[in-house]
Amino acid sequence: METTTETNDRQPRGQAKQATSPAAYLMVLLMGAYLGILFSKSEVAHWQRIHDMFLFREAHMYLIIVTAIVVAMLSMQIIKRFQIRSIEGKPIKYSPKPYQTGVVIGGMLFGAGWAITGACPGPIYAQIGGGQPMALFTLVGALLGMFSYAALKPKLPH
Repeated sequence: METTTETNDRQPRGQAKQATSPAAYLMVLLMGAYLGILFSKSEVAHWQRIHDMFLFREAHMYLIIVTAIVVAMLSMQIIKRFQIRSIEGKPIKYSPKPYQTGVVIGGMLFGAGWAITGACPGPIYAQIGGGQPMALFTLVGALLGMFSYAALKPKLPH
């Protein structure tokens, strides 16, 4: 499922787009710092934990992933039930993503990168903040992958 807020990217003429408040930016910064600490303390950002997960040596990462899925499911139900709005005050709408052939290829590339580098996108920043200089190469690789996808998107199976 894709989580989106109902927005119209095109503003009517003469109407300025509402700016995000400094308090919202502060909340994002605090949430990012909290997640970085959480990733470090739970060892999600440690290469050996990722390596052991892909070799099926221990269940640590699988338990964390299942916990994250359960928390996300419960959060989505709470958002739906109480009609919680985004920071901008817009309704949050859930719409399922259609299956695409490229998802399989992208998933395999993502998994290979995750296994090799020991990081998916979130923990990269925790690794950098934790003083792991090799994570800078992971960040560069992730950015190159993102820009490559954007450039090749029209030619890829969707």
